[in-house]
Amino acid sequence: MSKRIGHMRYYVALVHKDPGSAYGVSFPDLPSVFSAADSDEDIVSNAIEALRLWAEDGELPAPASHQEIVERPEVRAELATGAFLIRVPFIEDDTRTVRANITMEAGTLAAIDHAAKQRGLTRSAFLASCARKEIERSA
Repeated sequence: MSKRIGHMRYYVALVHKDPGSAYGVSFPDLPSVFSAADSDEDIVSNAIEALRLWAEDGELPAPASHQEIVERPEVRAELATGAFLIRVPFIEDDTRTVRANITMEAGTLAAIDHAAKQRGLTRSAFLASCARKEIERSA
């Protein structure tokens, strides 16, 4: 499968929780990818990490649509017992760097440079890290 430039892929994950247990996360498109989370705040970030780790060893298939997922009998059965679906973004780890020209208010840029320096990062690395966190948080 060729890499799609400029296209964010989202995978549908099934989240289930039995009383007294952690949240379990599985991916109907990726039967061998699993994740867990002790709190609901960690479900998406842990699922993102599971996708990222699995992708280190192989290419992820194209994701099925939400509609295709909910039409599967095994998914309907899980949903009927209290499971729920979430969208999980997959940001490919691509070592290529590309130049981008952005414009912003000078005070914001100074604050970015200060925060990046405190963390020992370049401006670009800091902005990329912030962007990735925001994308993953808003999934």
